[in-house]
Amino acid sequence: MAKASLIYIHGFLSSPMSHKAQVTKSWLETNRPEVEFFAPKLPPYPEETGRILQDRVESLSGPIYLMGSSLGGFWATFLAEKYDLPAIVVNPACKPQALLPDYVGKPLQNYHTQDTYELASHHIAELEAFDVAVSRTQNYWLMAQTNDETLDYRQAVAKYQSARQLIEEGGNHSFEGFENHLSDCMEFFDHFYGQRT
Repeated sequence: MAKASLIYIHGFLSSPMSHKAQVTKSWLETNRPEVEFFAPKLPPYPEETGRILQDRVESLSGPIYLMGSSLGGFWATFLAEKYDLPAIVVNPACKPQALLPDYVGKPLQNYHTQDTYELASHHIAELEAFDVAVSRTQNYWLMAQTNDETLDYRQAVAKYQSARQLIEEGGNHSFEGFENHLSDCMEFFDHFYGQRT
């Protein structure tokens, strides 16, 4: 079988240098070195991001594991539905197009780099086009913390209502203690593909 790959999808104005991306990469290097790690650098422009992610998925031949945080959870859901892939979504954005107007026409800067951006109104419609309903419920594991200061975790509980869920009291948007769940995350991915062999 071809080598398995994990695609980590970072959030809005974040980068592959995010804490969860880095701890996932380090954990895999130590515990699952046979799994190839990818964390694409994604701009806030939806059509461009959608193209980058679809090109990455289509370039890989082995099992693909998706892991997305915040807006990355939104993108992981789109990919999971389109390509029938397993996805772990961490404090995911469920309707990010509703939040985007707050950022249109304002100077934006990446949290980890000096990159700057400016969104236009047409980017809202672009993002809307990638919003899909959750139909492959067995493909998902929702991880959310109730004290997420950025997104209402209850929206995610409702959207992924028939999927596996880990809802932790307290925490924050970055999901405190995420690294403690990585072994379970890999078991989820292995089980998904194990059922299909």
